[in-house]
Amino acid sequence: MFEALGRFIYRRRWATLVTSAMLLVLALVSILRGGPLTSGNIDGLESDAASKAVESITGRASATTMLVYFHRDGLDPRGAEFRNGMLQLLEPLRKDPSIASVTMPDEAPPPVAVRMVAPKKSSAYAIVSFKGEFQDARAAYARVRALIPSTSYSVYCIGQAPYMHDLDETLAHDLLLAELVSLPLALAILVFVFRTAVAATLPVAVGALAVVGGIAIVMALSHVMEIAQYTINICSLIGLGVAIDYSLFTVSRYREELAAGRSFEDALVHTMDRSGRVVAFSGVAVATGLAGLFFFHGSYLFAMGVGGSIVVALGVVFALTLLPALLAVLGPRIHAGRVPMPFPAVSSAGSGGGAWHRIAGWVMRRPFLVLVPTLALLLGIGSPFLHLKMTAADVRVLPEGVQARNGYERLKEDFPDEVATHADVIVQFPTAPALDEKRIRALFDLSRRIRKLPGVVKVESILDRERPEEDESEPEDPEQAKEDAIALLLHPSELAAPMVEIGKKLSVGEKTVLLRATLSGPPEGETARGAVRAIRAQRGVADGTLLVGGGSAYDIDATHFLVSRAPMAAAFVVAVTFLVLLVLLESVLLPLKAVLMNAVSIAGSFGALVWIFQDGHIVSQGRPLEPALPVLLFCTLFGLSMDYEVLMLSRMKEAWEETKDNTRSVAEGLEKTAGLITSAAAIMIAVFAAFALARVVLIRAVGVGMALAIALDATLVRVLVVPATMRLLGDLNWWAPSFLKWRKPKLPRDDK
Repeated sequence: MFEALGRFIYRRRWATLVTSAMLLVLALVSILRGGPLTSGNIDGLESDAASKAVESITGRASATTMLVYFHRDGLDPRGAEFRNGMLQLLEPLRKDPSIASVTMPDEAPPPVAVRMVAPKKSSAYAIVSFKGEFQDARAAYARVRALIPSTSYSVYCIGQAPYMHDLDETLAHDLLLAELVSLPLALAILVFVFRTAVAATLPVAVGALAVVGGIAIVMALSHVMEIAQYTINICSLIGLGVAIDYSLFTVSRYREELAAGRSFEDALVHTMDRSGRVVAFSGVAVATGLAGLFFFHGSYLFAMGVGGSIVVALGVVFALTLLPALLAVLGPRIHAGRVPMPFPAVSSAGSGGGAWHRIAGWVMRRPFLVLVPTLALLLGIGSPFLHLKMTAADVRVLPEGVQARNGYERLKEDFPDEVATHADVIVQFPTAPALDEKRIRALFDLSRRIRKLPGVVKVESILDRERPEEDESEPEDPEQAKEDAIALLLHPSELAAPMVEIGKKLSVGEKTVLLRATLSGPPEGETARGAVRAIRAQRGVADGTLLVGGGSAYDIDATHFLVSRAPMAAAFVVAVTFLVLLVLLESVLLPLKAVLMNAVSIAGSFGALVWIFQDGHIVSQGRPLEPALPVLLFCTLFGLSMDYEVLMLSRMKEAWEETKDNTRSVAEGLEKTAGLITSAAAIMIAVFAAFALARVVLIRAVGVGMALAIALDATLVRVLVVPATMRLLGDLNWWAPSFLKWRKPKLPRDDK
């Protein structure tokens, strides 16, 4: 099959190049068209249902509402000068067709208005709501923000639309920076490997085309399905690494065939026969890992799995079509641009006495002395993973200096109640009206139960009114307070009726009632999460049902969603990989060993991530990891690590079939593959490490995690652990039940 493909591409090389050029043009058109990328949603969470219920009561969607913060030194925000300044700056927004409403402090209901000014801080904020859905608000935000410049006031916008706008811009900057750094680094490594400029350039060109094509398809898909902004960065991260690797394998093999005296056509055909299988299988291995993300349907991880699979598929397709066509067109010019180096070139041709052969021999002469401390080191690196903490991404993932993050910090300083951790407690009743005597009694008891919970600072609701200071020292009589609440809400006096109506508009819907609890600590803190769990412990409120939303509730729900599906995803990835290797290698122990070795290297990477990003070593400020990070890294890294494992084991199996000498087979396999595996790993590490320069914490952590995992895998695992374990297992490495040997599968041969 691959021989025929090689011959076909050689004879139709110009048609292949023209087709690739046309695909590049279409891809650029798709990218320029753009698409409605999202922030990363998870469907069906209780916290989201609670948020929708809050929106039905308040009439404002939190996702399409933002706060516009104003500050001017020395001015009282309650004074006419400050108010007139705000009014003038906000006037263009009132006339904008994308704005539904603008509410200044003196236009809000009294209970809300008092919270919108901070006289001691010379600050105030207005509430601005966009028309339409969140995507409409997101699209309009940049233009709306430009309408409120100010030289005399400090102005910041805080909300989901400002956060997503600034996140998009930061991610785009990070992506550009990563590519500007990673491509030259990859090119430098390829020059070191190939010693010629032309040969080194080809893998980078193919990798860039695979990434452009993958991003283009993802942008097109965003018009018909939800695609998170992070997906673009993940496509670039994975696509560059795998496409350059696949091209490295192919170009290296092609040059070896030419050096062996084959004609250009025969060299290409033979290369496709040998390396084509490896590239195809590597693509399957990586895609199998990414397919684990399909178990998270209804979340942004599913889209990441789709995007990652697409870019890997394109990397395989272009390595098997565009790259051979370029090689056919170049002919002898593949050796052009020779770069002198003081070191010998990397080659997969082993002499039987090379450095890698000696290393393998040294390891296998003392397998226990190598294996035990190496495994102990890897497990030690991975041990911080045992105290992993997770939290959903919010505006704090943006670096300081970005407008949305600065606005959040100013709001936190001047209006701490607005950014405090809240739990929105929604009680949904089956019939209207929401308030009758029985329900008020139950709601009153609920409010008092929540007040007493550890971690709850206060509760605000239609049933919780501030007591006069002189009454604070007197304990509340629960029964009397309950009767007073019933009388006030059902039969208010003429004087109290207007305030009761305002309170109902703010917290009571046709069939729903909102109670807002302020919690101690940050949303990801165990105190706040414990309070949410305690509130949810009793769901029944009269004939109604309780829901809880807010930051801590979302953290709990999102983490549960991901953790509950992670075992199924991991089992699928491991099982499919094991079965493929079982058939490919005709061995029971080798696939099992490969799976365990992958787990060890990935565990080391996870532990290092927790130590760096959660515990706050190296980085300036630690915070819990995003729940999707371990899942995303596992599904991605399992395939990437298996790629190198299979290349090495396949070559060892070839040697075993020829010699039936386990020790010699392991040494020969390591010698034949280790050089290019090291080069390929160096390229991936360069690409992934470039993403560690990102300013967004999640992307930085993904880059660091992948670079660490590949580094551990290509050094400690492949060079030390694999030879040591194979020496200890001896001939058992190659045992398999007879049904696996009924036919001879074609293995990737001599590819490296």
